[in-house]
Amino acid sequence: MRRLAARGAAGDVGEVAAPAADSTDCAQGRSRRPPRLIDLCAIWDPGVFLPAAGWKRASGTARRRLNEAETLSSVREAQVERLEAARPCRPGSRERGPVLRMARQQPPPWVHTAVLLCLLSLTGAIEIPMDPSIQNELSQPPTITKQSVKDHIVDPRDNILIECEAKGNPAPSFHWTRNSRFFNIAKDPRVSMRRRSGTLVIDFRSGGRPEEYEGEYQCFARNKFGTALSNRIRLQVSKSPLWPKENLDPVVVQEGAPLTLQCNPPPGLPSPVIFWMSSSMEPITQDKRVSQGHNGDLYFSNVMLQDMQTDYSCNARFHFTHTIQQKNAFTLKVLTNNPYNDSSLRNHPDMYSARGVAERTPSFMYPQGTASSQMVLRGMDLLLECIASGVPTPDIAWYKKGGDLPSDKAKFENFNKALRITNVSEEDSGEYFCLASNKMGSIRHTISVRVKAAPYWLDEPKNLILAPGEDGRLVCRANGNPKPTVQWMVNGEPLQSAPPNPNREVAGDTIIFRDTQISSRAVYQCNTSNEHGYLLANAFVSVLDVPPRMLSPRNQLIRVILYNRTRLDCPFFGSPIPTLRWFKNGQGSNLDGGNYHVYENGSLEIKMIRKEDQGIYTCVATNILGKAENQVRLEVKDPTRIYRMPEDQVAKRGTTVQLECRVKHDPSLKLTVSWLKDDEPLYIGNRMKKEDDSLTIFGVAERDQGSYTCVASTELDQDLAKAYLTVLGRPDRPRDLELTDLAERSVRLTWIPGDDNNSPITDYVVQFEEDQFQPGVWHDHSKFPGSVNSAILQLSPYVNYQFRVIAINEVGSSHPSLPSERYRTSGAPPESNPADVRGEGTRKNNMEITWTPMNATSAFGPNLRYIVKWRRRETRETWNNVTVWGSRYVVGQTPVYVPYEIRVQAENDFGKGPEPDTVIGYSGEDYPRAAPTDVKIRVLNSTAISLQWNRVYPDTVQGQLREYRAYYWRESSLLKNLWVSQKRQQASFPGDRPRGVVSRLFPYSNYKLEMVVVNGRGDGPRSETKEFTTPEGVPSAPRRFRVRQPNLETINLEWDHPEHPNGILIGYTLKYVAFNGTKLGKQIVENFSPNQTKFTVQRADPVSRYRFTLSARTQVGSGEAVTEESPAPPNEATPTAAPPTSPPTTVGATGAPAATTEATTVPTIPSVAPTTVATTTVATTTTTAATTTERPPTTTSGTKMPESAPDRQSIWNVTVLPNSKWANITWKHNFGPGTDFVVEYTDSNHTKKSVPVKAQAQPVQLTDLYPGMTYTLRVYSRDNEGISSTVITFMTSTAYTNNQADIATQGWFIGLMCAIALLVLILLIVCFIKRSRGGKYPVREKKDVPLGPEDPKEEDGSFDYSDEDNKPLQGSQTSLDGTIKQQESDDSLVDYGEGGEGQFNEDGSFIGQYTVKKDKEETEGNESSEATSPVNAIYSLA
Repeated sequence: MRRLAARGAAGDVGEVAAPAADSTDCAQGRSRRPPRLIDLCAIWDPGVFLPAAGWKRASGTARRRLNEAETLSSVREAQVERLEAARPCRPGSRERGPVLRMARQQPPPWVHTAVLLCLLSLTGAIEIPMDPSIQNELSQPPTITKQSVKDHIVDPRDNILIECEAKGNPAPSFHWTRNSRFFNIAKDPRVSMRRRSGTLVIDFRSGGRPEEYEGEYQCFARNKFGTALSNRIRLQVSKSPLWPKENLDPVVVQEGAPLTLQCNPPPGLPSPVIFWMSSSMEPITQDKRVSQGHNGDLYFSNVMLQDMQTDYSCNARFHFTHTIQQKNAFTLKVLTNNPYNDSSLRNHPDMYSARGVAERTPSFMYPQGTASSQMVLRGMDLLLECIASGVPTPDIAWYKKGGDLPSDKAKFENFNKALRITNVSEEDSGEYFCLASNKMGSIRHTISVRVKAAPYWLDEPKNLILAPGEDGRLVCRANGNPKPTVQWMVNGEPLQSAPPNPNREVAGDTIIFRDTQISSRAVYQCNTSNEHGYLLANAFVSVLDVPPRMLSPRNQLIRVILYNRTRLDCPFFGSPIPTLRWFKNGQGSNLDGGNYHVYENGSLEIKMIRKEDQGIYTCVATNILGKAENQVRLEVKDPTRIYRMPEDQVAKRGTTVQLECRVKHDPSLKLTVSWLKDDEPLYIGNRMKKEDDSLTIFGVAERDQGSYTCVASTELDQDLAKAYLTVLGRPDRPRDLELTDLAERSVRLTWIPGDDNNSPITDYVVQFEEDQFQPGVWHDHSKFPGSVNSAILQLSPYVNYQFRVIAINEVGSSHPSLPSERYRTSGAPPESNPADVRGEGTRKNNMEITWTPMNATSAFGPNLRYIVKWRRRETRETWNNVTVWGSRYVVGQTPVYVPYEIRVQAENDFGKGPEPDTVIGYSGEDYPRAAPTDVKIRVLNSTAISLQWNRVYPDTVQGQLREYRAYYWRESSLLKNLWVSQKRQQASFPGDRPRGVVSRLFPYSNYKLEMVVVNGRGDGPRSETKEFTTPEGVPSAPRRFRVRQPNLETINLEWDHPEHPNGILIGYTLKYVAFNGTKLGKQIVENFSPNQTKFTVQRADPVSRYRFTLSARTQVGSGEAVTEESPAPPNEATPTAAPPTSPPTTVGATGAPAATTEATTVPTIPSVAPTTVATTTVATTTTTAATTTERPPTTTSGTKMPESAPDRQSIWNVTVLPNSKWANITWKHNFGPGTDFVVEYTDSNHTKKSVPVKAQAQPVQLTDLYPGMTYTLRVYSRDNEGISSTVITFMTSTAYTNNQADIATQGWFIGLMCAIALLVLILLIVCFIKRSRGGKYPVREKKDVPLGPEDPKEEDGSFDYSDEDNKPLQGSQTSLDGTIKQQESDDSLVDYGEGGEGQFNEDGSFIGQYTVKKDKEETEGNESSEATSPVNAIYSLA
């Protein structure tokens, strides 16, 4: 038997085709068939064929189906045998199927049924592929795709819509029947059918009653291959009738009696939803005493007096009309023995007895009696209800006889009064009973449940698609209770009245088709029904004749991972069903067996991919109509593997954690590395940094604890690695503090420890607070090991204690616990006296006695006070005493600096403290009266002197001698044009000593010095002033030593003069040596004049680098040297060439060309360097041209530690550029980008500070520095403090530095002023020469307006002007008529001549009208045509 199938890419491994037509030898009773026919004897279990021998492995559904099949009557078997025997046995005839062959061989009966089930499953629906080209080409009978429900209820206010959709090729046409008669749509103007659809639309916009169209409708979809039918659709119009009018009398009931308020809603379609409310639309509160039944009635198990506080109205809500109808309200009148409705009795444990209501046993209100029955259809919900009365209100419990309630489907409703079982099946039938009970007794009601069933499908007929000449079957099997009947139809007509078809035979619920032809196409309907309903199914038989064709795209590329299992899909279609074969690289035999396995759907499975499996695979599908082929290219990729996995880590809170995840993958695939936390995608926030091979978490917090999974994935595979991060956090606060064992001087404190957050608690600190002396301030009381949670605390008298506990672990301290309750101890006299008693004078005639006041734990009682006693030492005077409440007392009118004996004793209301100790104090001091004499100075070196003096007499000190102090200042420098600061400095010599040393002086300078004696009051008189001169010293390092390498042949050196010459410079010394790696060449020494600041080195070879060392010299010697190396070429690796054997040639004092690479060094200043900021100055040719300002020595203006870059991770070349209050820090390192560093610096007071910075944030500015302070500094990695730079020292400058030097002392300014003065002098000389060549000319003519009488030049009638006066001023233009035109300047001879207008005639005389020009005089003063004075010229230019 042949069968048509569309083999899909899904690979249904259980789908087995019957063999092709086999020849049967009737005489011998044998047939030839392939070995795979054994699969036909299988059990179908949800999509998988189980061998018949594997009966025990079949599921319950499969077993049930087999059992049902075994119940087929012997008539069925006889029919099959009769059909087979009726066919003549012809040589070469087609085998009609395994079922017939097995019937002939007389196997056991269950084999017949199993094989029949197998075949029925195999002949199920076979869909044509969804490929549009195939769908459009193949003809297909109609199929119903959408239809309205069987019971179709519509809203009367809307148009009626009855749906019917179908598909087919060609597209089907539609017609309807109503009440089994043809429904002529064209005759009714209200009825229309949608285009390309069978959906009916009945429009009532123009009038009409929907009730007129009620009835049973059925849709017919027809094309030339058959007719499909819809279900019989019962159309009903929704109804919501009004409630009948009625007058309800008040319901009178005795308190405690049961009551039922009947609703009796009007019948509606569908049934309305019932709920109870008061007439004021307040919902009725329901409980186990008062509740609504399923029928809508309201049941009172017992009526109470409060029930008549409201009325009761039944409401019905209708679904379609969305209306609510309300019944007239019931009014209750409750008769009671206790007319007082005391609300407090509602919560009384015996409420009914309190109200005088008699208790009674339960009785059922619904259903009546002790037994009832109920029928339910299979698949529906079963609702059982029991409502009982009684006093007290009874409880309801549910049971099933002979078994338990189905826990997965049963649920209790309405306060256990209803039991609902959903999706009822036959197993739910039986006897259920409800038990109502109270303290007076119990009663039971039994409900017998019978489960019936409307028809339901066992095997619904499926569309059958066959090739010409093939056999097939349509099976229509349904079950129900009672057993449903089966009726077959073809194209909507009963099968009995259809034309006979010799290729079609009916066997009960099965239609067998043999040797089908094109004329066999039709649509068959199976209608199975019983008294509870019906099922209607359409299944068409289509006969197709299609050559093979491929359904997947051609030449697909499949990429797979090495050693994985893969399947190459080759979906195909054809009729008859084609055979499929696979080939590799276009050669060889069919691939099947070994590492290959071909599935029935055409897929080729390769069980384990190897490298040699890569290639091109060809699948060929063949049937009698032709063949088709397709190719698949297979590429084998390396797997993705995590070779360095993240490891479990334990980290402290606030530290940095790095989880590694290094991956190896196929380079042709794109790798994506992602992270999961606790199996959820990880959000990478600001504290996290994800790189390709790691995840870094900065500042780890408690919320970071958890499992971290690294997911390395490509588009083909992925690999996972997981690690767990444990965060050690501070412990949680202790809780539940409790005070026990209360005693006079002790108490026991107990607490419950908090969570230690993965770090064991090492200690507990107990703190206390008292509310008398320092309320709100907590003090440490005691410390206990972390293993205890209870301790006895020793207490002081008269303290109102409150305690709290702090837990401590390795990470830190917890938050304090909540305070305990307070505990006050009784009072007692003080047991100690105040400490730190002192007597010191604040003035020369007093003594202030001070002490540290006693705290709350040492006061021991109220009104703490102090008895202060004093007397002069060794005079045996009587003690003076006073009582003080504070912590100080001042004794007045004391002699200067006299010793006193002092005592301070504590006292409270309970008594005095112990006898106090005696303390010696002194009265106030006065200024010293004498100065050191015979001060002698000896110069030790260029920066230090030695002092010697005669000590003063003790009685002149008038106090405690603290020190001798020298005041000195720099008067001038021995270098010309060097501005110096005359700020006074001091040197202290503590104690009574006659000599000392003053250091940190400037060399080559004139100083003055004075000495004083210092006591606690201040300085004494000054000694005579001494003068001394420091000798010449060595200079500081040259500034801004720059190494430029414009090309590979030359190296240019430039530098600036030392900031501190410390004498007269006599030259510079340059030492340089070539090096290549660790090999050094010969050192070369060059000496330069003090004017030279440039030098050029000619390289001997382009490979070696050079190390230069430069220092300045005075007569004393060479100063601090600065070292710099020539820059490495950009592409230079570790050099391997040999060091140069010959020194390079040099060219001195050359101009530096434009540098391509440059290395600039801010030198390390020696101990004599001044406190200044390193500045950049223009290189000069003379030493004296650069004007500098010197400052005190032993400071650093710019610090750089030149080091070579190591191979491992390091920090080097730390450079510091300080000012008075800030410093810029830079360094070099070989860490990755984004690395965190810490700049740590310590001042001379040993105060340490640190600044965290990013690597790319250089330079770093330290802004909180103090002027003139010495600092030490280092830079280290934040992640590894062991990786650190060397420690360097620098000093900030004082508040006034040489950058603030007077501009008048700068050389450039002096030169500029000299040039301006010289230019002005030349202009004055020229001006006077020109003026001396001028004369007086008479004015020949005048204008009509005479000169003013105030004109001083009117007396002689002349006007003086020079020969140059008739020339146009600069910036003016001369017109064609000889007049002068002003441009931008208003400065003209008219202004200078005091006239209003003026012009020159041809002979040069001036003719014009003269008026006083007051505007000019007011704005510019008395100006004239004379030359400007030199002073004004200088200021105007300046």
